Amino acid sequence: MPALIFDCDGVLADTERDGHLPAFNQTFDEFGVPVRWSDSDYAEKVKIGGGKERMRSILTPDIARELGLPDDPAAWDDTILAWHRRKTAIYTDRVAAGVMPARPGIRRLTEEAAAAGWTLAVASTSAEASVRAVLTHAVGPELAAGFRVFAGDIVPAKKPAPDIYLHALRELGAETSDTLVIEDSANGLRAALAAGLATLVTVSSYTAAEDFDGAALVVSSLGDPAGPATETLSDPAGIHPGAYVRLADLLTILTRTGSETP
Repeated sequence: MPALIFDCDGVLADTERDGHLPAFNQTFDEFGVPVRWSDSDYAEKVKIGGGKERMRSILTPDIARELGLPDDPAAWDDTILAWHRRKTAIYTDRVAAGVMPARPGIRRLTEEAAAAGWTLAVASTSAEASVRAVLTHAVGPELAAGFRVFAGDIVPAKKPAPDIYLHALRELGAETSDTLVIEDSANGLRAALAAGLATLVTVSSYTAAEDFDGAALVVSSLGDPAGPATETLSDPAGIHPGAYVRLADLLTILTRTGSETP
């Protein structure tokens, strides 16, 4: 049977602006870090794969000295880990509070895929606890229990490297020709394509202007029958989704990108 692998942030929920950004800023404040990211600052930071990597990007020598850290950047790992653990806790609390609803079509399409026997997974560079919290909130605990989750530091290189998707394929025992990825960013798309995977892109708040060359289909969202409707932004595979993306559309993508799945 086919496999459907979702990215988390920006795909299951539009988590960056209402979840990760305030969690980063609250963490910086609690640890006395003299940094506060604006919305435009964070639009650049989301291009860095991984939360710990984004945090490390602010540690200039001047800020490190102000915080009393050693001169050697290699000695900052424990500090970054402490910050990131706190940030993950803050973020998870925001998910539980319902600040970030699931994006249109996520639960509907997951229900359809599960009923059809598809293998379901999430592959993300975010911390596993954060990913599981978003997944459970987006699709409900019963559906979430049927997902495999591949997240955090289980691979050495973050997106746009293909490592997380290659790892997922191995663990799932899935064939590239029968596996479809749903992503929201250019980094995620590049990671999936480098792993040989057909990819549907549903753009999110920080990614709409990115280059999605190579995606089989690019849409505003997966849509839902009661709205909002899907807007097709690019359709090189000729999928022609209607008002919302259906499971049949995903099968068509696989068929037109080399799958032999009936």
